[in-house]
Amino acid sequence: MRRTRAAAAVVVTASLLAAATACGGGSTGDEGGSNAAPKELTYWASNQGPDIAADQATLGPELKKFEERTGIKVKLEVVPWADLLNRILAATASGQGPDVLNIGNTWSSSLQATGALLPWNAKNFDAIGGRDRFVESAIGSAGATGQDPAAVPLYSMSYALYYNKKMFKDAGIDKPPATWDEMVTTGQKLSKDGKWALGAEGSNLSNNIHQAFVLSRQHGAEFFDAAGKPTFDTPTNVEAVKQYVDLMAKDKIIAPGNAEYDKNQSLQDFANGKTAMVLWQSAASSFKAHGMKEGDWGVAPVPVPAGGAPGQGKNVNSMVAGINMAVFKNTDNIDGALKFVKFMTSDEEQRLLNKTYGSIPPVKAAQQDQAFATEDLTVLRTTLGASAAPLPQVPEESQFETAVGTAVKELFADAAAGRAVTTESVKAKLSKAQQQMAK
Repeated sequence: MRRTRAAAAVVVTASLLAAATACGGGSTGDEGGSNAAPKELTYWASNQGPDIAADQATLGPELKKFEERTGIKVKLEVVPWADLLNRILAATASGQGPDVLNIGNTWSSSLQATGALLPWNAKNFDAIGGRDRFVESAIGSAGATGQDPAAVPLYSMSYALYYNKKMFKDAGIDKPPATWDEMVTTGQKLSKDGKWALGAEGSNLSNNIHQAFVLSRQHGAEFFDAAGKPTFDTPTNVEAVKQYVDLMAKDKIIAPGNAEYDKNQSLQDFANGKTAMVLWQSAASSFKAHGMKEGDWGVAPVPVPAGGAPGQGKNVNSMVAGINMAVFKNTDNIDGALKFVKFMTSDEEQRLLNKTYGSIPPVKAAQQDQAFATEDLTVLRTTLGASAAPLPQVPEESQFETAVGTAVKELFADAAAGRAVTTESVKAKLSKAQQQMAK
């Protein structure tokens, strides 16, 4: 399967909630799976490094190590984030997909609702060393409350503000912005001579949602009410989304070309000195891969409203981020899939992979390693513990990402083309997204 367009994904998601077709070709019982193909596995990995080639270089030796230990060959495909959710949804609907895959932890409840993923009950957790090996907050982002998790945590993350120390020094700026007002004033000092203050991924639906969600919480809003009903176009959500897009449309601190970015191009621009700041999850390894050295960048919490400091309530400054590892329920190699998850979540692999990717191990023993006490990981870990909030834990979460993420993408396109981004135009886009959820 190749790339599935976002509009199709909305239709696919709605149909998935009424059907539980899975992939791989085995049994579809609660325990799931067969062992019809015991010597092979297919694995869809998410793009964690600066590009797909870097992920292949990182994972290739580890998959070879697994094959040498077990005799099971793993066929790897690294899927770009812009394509991953749509690929998973299409695989779940068609019955053609991998045995094991990475999912964004925000998608766990949505994919769980399809019935396509192996439930991680006590028996399956025991097969990989036990549930108590994992940080409980990471398990909490692996499925709906009151149900067996739909996946196992693999990498834990939160957002931070990364800034280029040389560009700040050259502009006479002493410290990174702590509030959004400071972001605009600082950003306008930096946006000159063909360089820009802030990078963005305007065509990446998931990234759009992450930023819009944080600003929504800072405005005291929610995208779903207590009954799980969408509230996308409330005045406070409109204000939040407009604030984000206005960083390009009105404040002029994001380059218009960023409206088309969806494959981590903003990280490359940052490393090349074209932009001075970027809001990102665990970006250190990508910067190094693009030629930066430790000390070239600084790390600070994501800005909050004026007069506040990172914390709960209106001072949330990150969604609870992370990558989970899931198994399709009717895999043809259930025993091998469990062995592979056990391998990837072992203390050894957790230390190695999370160190490489600059993320935080969700496995308790691995998290104690001194490699995870660096400046940037300390900021990320503190944010996770004190000022991050989970995205809505509703079955329609992936549909929400597609609908509202597309609305933000379209608004960035308007801004890049010089079309006015007004309160009315933002409300119209969000109302359209809300209507799509009802179909």
